[in-house]
Amino acid sequence: MGNPVRILGPNGQPIQSAPLRPSRAQMLASGGNSPYDAADIYGEHVAEWRPYLASPDGDLNMYRDRIVSRVRDLVRNDGWASGSVTRILDNAIGGHFWPSFKPDYAALAAYTGNKGFDASWAAEFGRRAGAHYRSWANDPGKYCDAARCLNVTQQMRLGLRHKLIDGDALAQVLYLPKRVGYGKARYGTAIQLIDPDRLSNPQLRFDTQTQRGGVEVDELGAAVGYWIRRAHQGDWWAAADSVRWDLIPRETEWGRPNIVHDFDHDRAGQHRGGAGIFAPVLQRMRMLAKYDATELDSAIINAIFGAYIESPFDHQLVEQAIGDTTDLSAYQGARSSFHDERRTMLGGSRLPILFPGEKINAVAAERPNGNFKEFEATFLRNISAATGQSPQQVSNNYSDTNYSSMRAALLEAWKTLHRRVLDFSAGFAQPIVSSWLEESMDIDDYPLPSGAPEFMECRAMYSRCDWMGPGRGWVDPVDEKKGAVLGMDAGLSTLQRECAEQGLDYEEVLEQRAREINRFKELGIPVPTWAGMNPAGEVPASKTIADPEVT
Repeated sequence: MGNPVRILGPNGQPIQSAPLRPSRAQMLASGGNSPYDAADIYGEHVAEWRPYLASPDGDLNMYRDRIVSRVRDLVRNDGWASGSVTRILDNAIGGHFWPSFKPDYAALAAYTGNKGFDASWAAEFGRRAGAHYRSWANDPGKYCDAARCLNVTQQMRLGLRHKLIDGDALAQVLYLPKRVGYGKARYGTAIQLIDPDRLSNPQLRFDTQTQRGGVEVDELGAAVGYWIRRAHQGDWWAAADSVRWDLIPRETEWGRPNIVHDFDHDRAGQHRGGAGIFAPVLQRMRMLAKYDATELDSAIINAIFGAYIESPFDHQLVEQAIGDTTDLSAYQGARSSFHDERRTMLGGSRLPILFPGEKINAVAAERPNGNFKEFEATFLRNISAATGQSPQQVSNNYSDTNYSSMRAALLEAWKTLHRRVLDFSAGFAQPIVSSWLEESMDIDDYPLPSGAPEFMECRAMYSRCDWMGPGRGWVDPVDEKKGAVLGMDAGLSTLQRECAEQGLDYEEVLEQRAREINRFKELGIPVPTWAGMNPAGEVPASKTIADPEVT
């Protein structure tokens, strides 16, 4: 064989062959050559950081019980966690959480071609539905609750509490006709809240293609049923039922909900909640609780041991050294007699006269640590970021902020809170009120145009409503109310919107205002200026931009 052919370059030197390009497998294995620092596997800060890539359900379902039990223990025993949950519930649900019915008359008119579905009809239908709803939700007999313990607002608050702590809000909508009768329930619809712990795969089997954390799904991932334990696994008195599961269909054949399941979706394809709002900061909150307890213990010890007497002799050590305890015992006995008999007083106070060889040492009070306040504030800011609250709401301390900062923080927190209310209303409250309205329209008198479709045919149109909770309140009532009035005058806001932000129904506000004005007139009392009238009870002519008095 001849010599191999060598190709020379322009400089007369042999051309070097290009290095082989590494394969994709080699590139993935050698993280050090990654174009992204985030993919590096050799750096000292990320070498041990290798989390696995799991599915949405696989990330949570296997560890859900452990996480939730820890979160519950924290909320039970930690003031910061318990206060955070209470603050969210009070601002989202409060003591009165109710629907303002606003049927979609435009959609109904377009669907049916019936012009009887107009704004006037919608207003009358909404008033009638609201009155019937109150008779069900606030019934003193509490027949709206299958356990007859809570009214609807209290059930909504408990449902949201489960969602915040456990990650899931779960309820069964029942129809109990045996309860209906004179002096009993008017409606058979009742809510049965279910502890999310009871939602699990039968016999605690691993997830499969059709079962995900107790949720039965179809080939598209849609929930079609729920496996519910007959009793909680912690109920020792119901041990037999705690190992039996029932598959409850998601809804009836005609679409009425049987199970209402609401949770925050963090990833596509997720079928259970993400273990509540405290999961990302659980370890930090536990460490903060330990740090608080340690500082408190240290402060108590400093307060108890304010001073001590130091003697130059130790009884046992000297005895071992000289082998004779006669003189030492005599010294210790003299010390004891001296302190027992010495009662030198000056002005009612005992003088600290010591025995020869003794001296008093004071304990320096070094607790709480000087940096404790700032350290704890940093922790609380971490908690507030995870829970969607302002740091002042978590700590209940507003002394370190001004009006502008407080207003900005509360506005940001309000966005998260408002989103939570909307999500919970759509996922939990709306299916329940829709189930009740189905029964109400069947037994109550509603103003319906001739040829109106059945409820289930246009369920979403009939049952549309806005859920009203506690008002947002004001930081500076005078300036903020002035701003609301200016916004309405400029057409940037409406009375309905301003009332809704304060947890009020604008129609009820207007009707009450009209009654009050009429009552002023009936009693001969000058109508106040807030009614928009002069002392004579007359509405002044509206000024326009063309009016020379308007500036």
